[in-house]
Amino acid sequence: MPELPEVETSRRGIEPHIINRKIGDVVIRQYKLRWPIPKSLPSKIKNHKLIQVARRGKYLLLNFDHAGTVIIHLGMSGSLRICTASTPVGKHDHIDFVFSNRKVLRLTDPRKFGCVLWTKQAIEEHKLLSKLGPEPLNDEFNAEYLYAQSRKRNCAIKSFIMNSHVVVGVGNIYASESLFIAGINPKRKAGSLSKLRCEKLVVAIKQILDDAIKQGGTTLRDFTREDGQPGYFAQQLRVYGRADEACSECGKPIKQITQQSRSTFYCTSCQK
Repeated sequence: MPELPEVETSRRGIEPHIINRKIGDVVIRQYKLRWPIPKSLPSKIKNHKLIQVARRGKYLLLNFDHAGTVIIHLGMSGSLRICTASTPVGKHDHIDFVFSNRKVLRLTDPRKFGCVLWTKQAIEEHKLLSKLGPEPLNDEFNAEYLYAQSRKRNCAIKSFIMNSHVVVGVGNIYASESLFIAGINPKRKAGSLSKLRCEKLVVAIKQILDDAIKQGGTTLRDFTREDGQPGYFAQQLRVYGRADEACSECGKPIKQITQQSRSTFYCTSCQK
């Protein structure tokens, strides 16, 4: 599943090609995604200018000049690319946003678990976004906040930081990586963390996400590749996916467990 750095990379990759351009047409080939694409979408945005490509958590927000927003989520397997109307259409290419400069923003989603929705509602009040926690790279997400939110919480700290009501965008890979950097066992109860350990974890989360986004910046050109594969970036993972390999810090084998049906990787020696 695309995580926050991948979604932010997508945002930065598509924005220069479509910002301040009017929609000439919307071609919908598959209406049945996670939620049905509104049949009225083409009439809602045709001839209107895209004034901002924003992101909230893992949602991309196409804001138009008549105070309306297209909400896009890439689901489990979705991706966006820039192409032209003459680019051959693939089996899983479900929707094209055709712009006045003849560029096309095309959504590909093999598993059809993403979404494309339309709203005139204030975006912070929309049901999909109204209860989201703070952005992890914003100042609002800090040690004081995490410490206050974690009090009396008995769930595992990894599950806690993956809860989008606590903080958005810390997916499975980056949760494991952040906890390793902070030296925190992923099974530790969230409510047991001291303020100092909360501070270490916040710093680690910001570091790992910021590094991933910076690495993603080197592949922005891939959003115009003909094969439609954005590529993202080669992640420098310390523990995730490295079960039984030597820990880069102490040399002991990385352990793999399952938490809430997700694979967790950690060092039993370095993470307490």
